[in-house]
Amino acid sequence: MNSVWNWVLIVAGALLVLVEVALGGFAGFDLVLIGSAFVIGGVAGLVLQNPAIGFVVASGLCLLYIGAGRRLVRKRMQTRSLPSNTDALIGQKGIVTQRLARHTPGQVRVRDESWRAALAAEVEGPLETGAEVTVTAVDGVTLQVR
Repeated sequence: MNSVWNWVLIVAGALLVLVEVALGGFAGFDLVLIGSAFVIGGVAGLVLQNPAIGFVVASGLCLLYIGAGRRLVRKRMQTRSLPSNTDALIGQKGIVTQRLARHTPGQVRVRDESWRAALAAEVEGPLETGAEVTVTAVDGVTLQVR
């Protein structure tokens, strides 16, 4: 009868892991680690033939994860938005190398690269060669500048 509680821990842990996997990680990996702690506690209780030890091991691992490991796991799983390619150009300063007017695109130099550029909607007049501009948006391969 003593080993029944160890099996309860193992089955409950396995169910927690399965729920997390089946629902696509909705709990942010928490159920997998807590379920794993239950399984480890159940196995420890079976090996030592003492369900109390199984519960103590499972509880200790759960508290350890919630107290310390959760922050580390969440930090590693968090995706970082890192602008790349043209998105990284937004907000950058550049120099006009070919005149820009309302319906006449020109060229600007941003980060040592030449880009096709057009005036942003809020800009009224033309921008002459040598003017400093700021990239406000990217439309295909054309930078919108002001």
